[in-house]
Amino acid sequence: MRRSRIFLYFSLMAAPLLATEGAAAQKAPQLRADNIDEVVNAMTLEEKARLVVGGGNKSFGDGMTMVGNQKKFVSGAAGVTVAIPRLGIPATVLTDGPAGVRIDPTREGSSQTYYATGFPIGTCLACTWNTDLVENVGKAIGNETLEYGCDVVLGPGMNIHRNPLCGRNFEYYSEDPFVTGAIATAYVKGVQSQGVGVSSKHFAVNSQETDRTKVDERVSPRALREIYLRGFEKMVRESKPWTLMSSYNLINGQFAMGSKDLLTDILRKDWGFDGMVMTDWDWRVYLPINEELTAGSDLLMPGLPFQMDSIIAMVKSGKLSMKELDVNVHRMLEYIVRTPHFKNYNYSEKPDLKAHAQITRQSSTEGMVLLKNANETLPFQNVKKVALFGVNSYDFSSGGLGSGSVNVPYVVDMVDGLKNVGISTTQTLTDIYKSYVKYARLKLKVDKNPAMWFLNNGQPKLDEIEITERCIQHEMAEADAAVITIGRQAGEAMDRSIENDFNLSLLEQGLIHNVSDICHSAGKRVIVIINSGSVIETASWREFVDAILVAWQPGEEGGNSVADVLTGKANPSGKLTMTWPIAAVDHYSTRNFPQEYDMYTYKNMETYIYGNIKGIDYSNHEEDIYVGYRYFDTFKRQVAYPFGFGLSYTNFVYSKSEVTLNKKTSEIEVSVVVTNIGKTAGKEVAQVYVTAPKGKLEKPTKELKAFAKTKLLQPGESETLRMRVAQRDFASFDESNSQWLVEAGAYQILIGSNSADIKATLSVNVSSYTEKVSDVLHLKEPLNLLRK
Repeated sequence: MRRSRIFLYFSLMAAPLLATEGAAAQKAPQLRADNIDEVVNAMTLEEKARLVVGGGNKSFGDGMTMVGNQKKFVSGAAGVTVAIPRLGIPATVLTDGPAGVRIDPTREGSSQTYYATGFPIGTCLACTWNTDLVENVGKAIGNETLEYGCDVVLGPGMNIHRNPLCGRNFEYYSEDPFVTGAIATAYVKGVQSQGVGVSSKHFAVNSQETDRTKVDERVSPRALREIYLRGFEKMVRESKPWTLMSSYNLINGQFAMGSKDLLTDILRKDWGFDGMVMTDWDWRVYLPINEELTAGSDLLMPGLPFQMDSIIAMVKSGKLSMKELDVNVHRMLEYIVRTPHFKNYNYSEKPDLKAHAQITRQSSTEGMVLLKNANETLPFQNVKKVALFGVNSYDFSSGGLGSGSVNVPYVVDMVDGLKNVGISTTQTLTDIYKSYVKYARLKLKVDKNPAMWFLNNGQPKLDEIEITERCIQHEMAEADAAVITIGRQAGEAMDRSIENDFNLSLLEQGLIHNVSDICHSAGKRVIVIINSGSVIETASWREFVDAILVAWQPGEEGGNSVADVLTGKANPSGKLTMTWPIAAVDHYSTRNFPQEYDMYTYKNMETYIYGNIKGIDYSNHEEDIYVGYRYFDTFKRQVAYPFGFGLSYTNFVYSKSEVTLNKKTSEIEVSVVVTNIGKTAGKEVAQVYVTAPKGKLEKPTKELKAFAKTKLLQPGESETLRMRVAQRDFASFDESNSQWLVEAGAYQILIGSNSADIKATLSVNVSSYTEKVSDVLHLKEPLNLLRK
């Protein structure tokens, strides 16, 4: 969503509504949770039209009529629904997320600050594999949403990591739909436990940012159901979100926000969703408004001046029936009566940011993934001073760019994080980098490009600088170890490139090689910290260094969190929720993913608007169901690090694996005993994969169906983990009959620490199962789908 710096007004009413106030207002029913039908019947056409159109913002200028003397706003919030005081209908406020509340930190006329906590990005949270932890983070985000006067946080982001080049992967959880659904369910439950709502997004198949407002994602109904929708389905069924946000893109020729197939047949009829659907911030409005409303979009955001008039005209002309509009209005009112503003909650504007900072610090360490730890380089032993390399060591990235960024009160960098645990940094190198960062930030401010609005929201990546070999030698003479931070940044409206982004630049490669050569010749260790929201290439340089820690973008306490892991105060227990390939092109989807494209500098605008460019105007999902590890494992492709991988400072063994079948429910329970056999307390994630017997449908080699994480196990301590898989979860989608299908037979149950490290293989007989669903969203033309 594109955001301007906006002021959102609560008493937004069209001029015609004023005439209905006064004596008429005394007779009008006042909205309650139990009289929604009565209120709908009492509403004028103009009031109904206004309720389903967002309140807009000041950027509309004279095109937006603002009426009323009472102006109450949440500066910098994403949007607002419109108040109708005659009927006791309040405005409600929507704030961006999902890594924290995104509002302006300062306000005109106020000396108070309104910073929000920068929590770990979605990828980091998912890599904890800890649903209780994620729910607690959700509670903290929900609390800040509530106390800052907002009703809904726009998150979680639930799109699949189809490809590592997607610029918005940092907001999303995984390449796997089960992990996505489980983590999102925990997040939603946490947020909504605070009396505010979520808007889970972007529904659906928002797999790329390039040309996102009109790219046609062409995907088979099977892959759509099994990969791109299944996480949403799990979240909808298990957490009951207040709202969902539809995506900009097309799916098989249908705009998502105007797709009845998606928003009504699948979401409401198949899954039983009973909440409200809002559009993404649709500035271009490609679709007729009546198509969006009748498809199942209940709230048109952000709200454009002409939309209310269009709705009124369409009802009067018969293009949109009053009965159809009433469905949207009813859903809006059902949403509104749940909100804090309807309940007149007296928000404080002073959430406990100190307490939430501690939640951030602790939760992010559990999501960090240790990729390499040769000769027990970590945790540090007898390390008092380090030479700290890399610009991101001094300008540490807490989160991504665009609407997913948070206006945080501070970001702890690596210098301060290490200092806080008693480790100093070499002075000359620190002075060099700090001076450069100060200069680069000022230059970035001067060179700001208004067209690249997303760079103004968040913390852009500063260019790396060259450090000479002589300087490295000078610094290592007084340092006990070297730490190199490799940073990456991405975000809304832009995808990543392979060169100098997924791959390291020549400058970064040279830095790693030079530092490693000089350190190792002196018998000292080199540790690389990856400060990135997504995957980068590691295979070409990992052998040169001693340890690699993926810190992701861990929130405002980043430097403290990394220092906790480096020193052993926290034992990393994160596991990858996406495969790290050797090269970006190893993903089958890369052949259909956009490369080196910038819509802001596109030369031929006619081609941009009406073009038919592969990877830009349309993307063929030829990989079909073979996304991520489903592809790499099935087709036996070598990877840098497999799905589910992550090291610890201790070691675990698995024993006493069992699988039992409940004959009444056909649910299976998998149990395994995990024992810490090392010398350090730690946590382990057990993952349950299923291999299906050969049958009618082609299937991946294995698919994740359950997981569980231990408590903090002391050395020698054991815990029995129990994981359940419902019969329905064994199903694949049978396109020919539009049904979920479990084919009877013996299924292998694989228990592992990651997709490539299976500790035990069991077998269970599963009976057949079918479930008919809506026969919708077919491909317009067949694709050349990948098959074994």
